[in-house]
Amino acid sequence: MGDRLKDKVAVITGGAVGIGEGAARRFVEEGASVVVSDLQAEAGEALVSELGAAARFIRTDVTREEDVAAAVDLAVSEFGRLDCMVNNAGIVGVIGPIADTPADAWDFTIAVLLKGVFLGMKHAARVMVPQESGSIISLASTAGVAGGLGSHGYTAAKHGVVGLTKSVASELGQKHIRVNAVAPGNIVTPMTADVVTSDPKNFEGTEEAIKFMSPLGIAGLPIDIANALLYLASDESRYVSGHTLVVDAGQTTGAVPSMFHMMDPGMIREAGKREL
Repeated sequence: MGDRLKDKVAVITGGAVGIGEGAARRFVEEGASVVVSDLQAEAGEALVSELGAAARFIRTDVTREEDVAAAVDLAVSEFGRLDCMVNNAGIVGVIGPIADTPADAWDFTIAVLLKGVFLGMKHAARVMVPQESGSIISLASTAGVAGGLGSHGYTAAKHGVVGLTKSVASELGQKHIRVNAVAPGNIVTPMTADVVTSDPKNFEGTEEAIKFMSPLGIAGLPIDIANALLYLASDESRYVSGHTLVVDAGQTTGAVPSMFHMMDPGMIREAGKREL
């Protein structure tokens, strides 16, 4: 047990599995009390039972404002305050060519991935503004900082999360509330496993696939994102706001080494003398 979040209270949407579960465990390890907010009631109840007195569960559909408001209210009623809101709940959403994308599936994707973040920010601010403190952290994605790394709906929503983070940070900073985002790369979670292997429980196969794509040759795990969230939730990041922290093993730097990185200076000079 550490004390980096001692006496702090957090709400984590999508907190029952994957990245959210990793964050809930890490936050409690560091002294926080946590409300696990998720649609998956069985997994959520099992997690808080394991975490003990420092955790509560509430079933939440992040597309419904009353559900998000209730999660925030539970944190206040059970633990007395709200210090950190982690807007993590997500889905893959609509996939396919833009010309074949159904509008209703697009709307649902945006509702979960962007409206859900908006609602989390709104109701966190409702509590944090009067107390003049807090940290709001939302899950973006590498698809939110570059094109071609996700479906159209997912990419649009995650770019929206990055923009909304900057916009809300500019408003709430005067109330000493920090607003940031984390943009994970490929992480071994049930959602990623379902996309990569068509089996949400095939973590081993997913890890191998991610290693192959990773510039560092390692797979990202929920703990890697949980540690980033921990930093932004803690007072260690007191001078950080409006920022999107990319945690992707360097994928968005260019993904694979350029051929020029592999050549010695002599080869480069000779190549430069050749006519094109």
